[in-house]
Amino acid sequence: MVKDWIKRIRIRWIVLVVCLILIWVIMALPAWGEGYARTIYPFFSAVLSRISSVFPFSIGDCFIYGSIAGLVIYWVYAIVKRRSWKMVIGRTLEYLLWVYIWFYMAWGLNYFRENFFDRTEIPYLAYSEDDFRSFLSAYTDSLNASFTPVEKIDQAVVAEKVESGYREIAGQFGLVSPAAYLHPKPMLIPSLMSGVGVLGYIGPFFIEYNLNPDLLPVQYPFTYAHEMAHLLGISSEAEANLYGFLVCSRSGNPEIRFSAYFALLPYVLGNAYQLLPEDEFKQWTETISPEVKKAYNDKVAYWQALYNPTIGEIQDTVYNWFLKGNNIPSGRKNYSEVVALLMAVNASQPEK
Repeated sequence: MVKDWIKRIRIRWIVLVVCLILIWVIMALPAWGEGYARTIYPFFSAVLSRISSVFPFSIGDCFIYGSIAGLVIYWVYAIVKRRSWKMVIGRTLEYLLWVYIWFYMAWGLNYFRENFFDRTEIPYLAYSEDDFRSFLSAYTDSLNASFTPVEKIDQAVVAEKVESGYREIAGQFGLVSPAAYLHPKPMLIPSLMSGVGVLGYIGPFFIEYNLNPDLLPVQYPFTYAHEMAHLLGISSEAEANLYGFLVCSRSGNPEIRFSAYFALLPYVLGNAYQLLPEDEFKQWTETISPEVKKAYNDKVAYWQALYNPTIGEIQDTVYNWFLKGNNIPSGRKNYSEVVALLMAVNASQPEK
């Protein structure tokens, strides 16, 4: 009896070590990471998302918060019962290692696939002042032209249009094709997420995408498309922004199309502020229509009223470290790199 128990433990440890080694090898080899994203991840995604889709709430959030609560209870129990510290630390470490394996095997290894340019065979576009100014002019014209007041949004229409858009581009960019049963989940604790400025996130443990119920109607389509990109095998925030923009900006629905251009505005502003002389930057901002400026300022004021600076800064720092530790060397700045990707995609298109 005791020997069988010891044998089971040893087998469990062997499996754990083998899984860890496999994960670390895939992390070190982009070709293997790409192989995972195109062959293994679609299987995990299909199974886990099918299971999670049955539930109207985020089971991934329940797992995370439940794990935290469970570990706290376990440690309190161990202290009260005066359990061996060696045993308590060992069991806690083993549990966290299994969570680590689950995270990377289920979704996290998408961080280590081939880079955007190698995967898509779109040529890298070196920075050029003239190219950037040309992009800026075209973007601003499209932004102003796309403006439409968005008082409410039809979520069913957004789901249909975004899913259709991803089916059109999935093959070109190495994405998993979206399944019809996928649907967003509300965050388990939206007030906490609003306090740190999080609009949405993927639930990697059960392949769910969670949206903040506090989203403004104008933000809903793009955020929906951005988080779906993560669900379809994209870890890079810049790429998720790119695909969200491509899918929404090509929509025939005016609210969805404006959501794309509007969502890109803070990243374009950031790039323009860094790359243009101060006088030229100010001149460019004057070309943005008053209606768009008002919508942007209203959005900023709305989220600032919900934001908690203390926990927000902590979340920003932790997520920045997380991204840098997962093959995103620019950290949170990765979001703004969407502009360079979009310029490269536009340059690769045949002239009409």
